[in-house]
Amino acid sequence: MSITDTIKASLIGYTIKDESYGLSFKKAIAERKTFLSTKKLEYSVKVKIDEAQKTVTFTDMLKESGSGLSTGDNDMSSGFGFSATTYSSGLGGRSGTIEEQSVLFGKKYSFSFDYGETRKMLEGLCQKEGFSFNYSIF
Repeated sequence: MSITDTIKASLIGYTIKDESYGLSFKKAIAERKTFLSTKKLEYSVKVKIDEAQKTVTFTDMLKESGSGLSTGDNDMSSGFGFSATTYSSGLGGRSGTIEEQSVLFGKKYSFSFDYGETRKMLEGLCQKEGFSFNYSIF
């Protein structure tokens, strides 16, 4: 089994897409619905796989998007709207709960998501398969 297949098999609950560089996967981690509008917070990861050098490069991002009619509150403009905001994690990786990180977006979400868990799990898989694991912000 290749490292790509091993990673795919371990990612339960993620939408996985094969890319020319390796894999991308994402998971909706929160969604807020109000009258005629929706906001979604999504965690996405890109994994660049170099089979010849036996290296895996990991990059993660948090993205919030929304669409629909505004109800006049301050988190969406009036009329039809769509907004998207992204945040890339720093050099040491992203860790903590979604409540701590959602402050960046000025929103409150009612559950917990550990960003570091996915990264640590993939790092362990790579080491087990004899691949080096590199975290990158780009």
